[in-house]
Amino acid sequence: MKLFRVFVVMLALPVAAQAFAQSEGDLKVKVKGFVDSYHAVRTEGDWDWMASRTRARGELTLGMDAASVYVSMNALYNAVLPERTGLELREAFISYQKDGLDVRAGRQIVVWGVADALRVTDLVSPFDYTEFLAQDYDDIRIPVGALRVKYGWNLVNFDVICVPVPEFFVLPTEGPWAVPAVLGVGERPAKKLANMEFGGRMTVNLSALDFSVCALRTWEKMPVEGRYPRQTMVGGDVSLPAGAFVLRGEAAWYSLGGVKGLAGVDWYAGRDWNVSVQYSHQGSDGMATARVSKELLRSMLKLSTFAYVDVTNGGVFNRLSAAYAVSDQVEVTAGYDYFYADRGLFALYKRNSEVWGKVKYSF
Repeated sequence: MKLFRVFVVMLALPVAAQAFAQSEGDLKVKVKGFVDSYHAVRTEGDWDWMASRTRARGELTLGMDAASVYVSMNALYNAVLPERTGLELREAFISYQKDGLDVRAGRQIVVWGVADALRVTDLVSPFDYTEFLAQDYDDIRIPVGALRVKYGWNLVNFDVICVPVPEFFVLPTEGPWAVPAVLGVGERPAKKLANMEFGGRMTVNLSALDFSVCALRTWEKMPVEGRYPRQTMVGGDVSLPAGAFVLRGEAAWYSLGGVKGLAGVDWYAGRDWNVSVQYSHQGSDGMATARVSKELLRSMLKLSTFAYVDVTNGGVFNRLSAAYAVSDQVEVTAGYDYFYADRGLFALYKRNSEVWGKVKYSF
């Protein structure tokens, strides 16, 4: 009953906002969202449930002149992980945009760099590994409470950020995606101004080349020997279109861990084919990704495969999917997640291969 009331409130908020907008002519209101239901079953052993969740997402934007307010909320029912059932504030921030200046304060998702599903300079928003990688990549990101100032001047964009209270990775210690308890234990830094995160990024957008440089004073977001050490990152990225290809590169130096680099290429092969490969390396560890997708039936059907390859340990996680757009509002997706590993991170989930399905209604 409590969850039902949550859904009712979420659906009522857009209606109230629209009514208010009709009485306040200068106020611009934008409402959108979706309801989706995702279910997965293990294909080994007893074919037990790996995931079973239904979610309603509401997004509301109120704008007047150069100022606006954005709020995104989830109402979630999770049958496999009941402690995740409830109402979740996703993002909530105020912003001011005028003459190239964009000031944003509040809970928000921050994305840096050009890597696809790999982290090099993208260290501000940590990840929620409650269901590991068996979620949409955007859903894994954790918003942070931040003050962010961006300014665009000709071909140059500046981005400065301050996070008073840093967020850290969420690592489950129970359920089908649990990690060893020792990995999820650590004493987080005290909530005081001296422990804030801060940094900046400068991006240059030329006609045939985009590149950026950045620096961040941050924390290791996963516990190391029971603690979260302080660290500094300095890095940059580059993106170069070349006909049907886009070449991407990213590199960073960490005060903990040395240098990490990434190279990737996207190939837009025509006829709605897209191929992307990446390789990142740090110390003795190498990780690669490969993505292939094809759209059919006038883009109503999309077939795709995306794989992480643990080059160092020989592990693989591959997600195969087929998404069909029943209408502009309804999409049905089915897929198979395959794990193979004897060593390394993916070995924790080597029995977690699963079939899954999802239905999504957008409004």
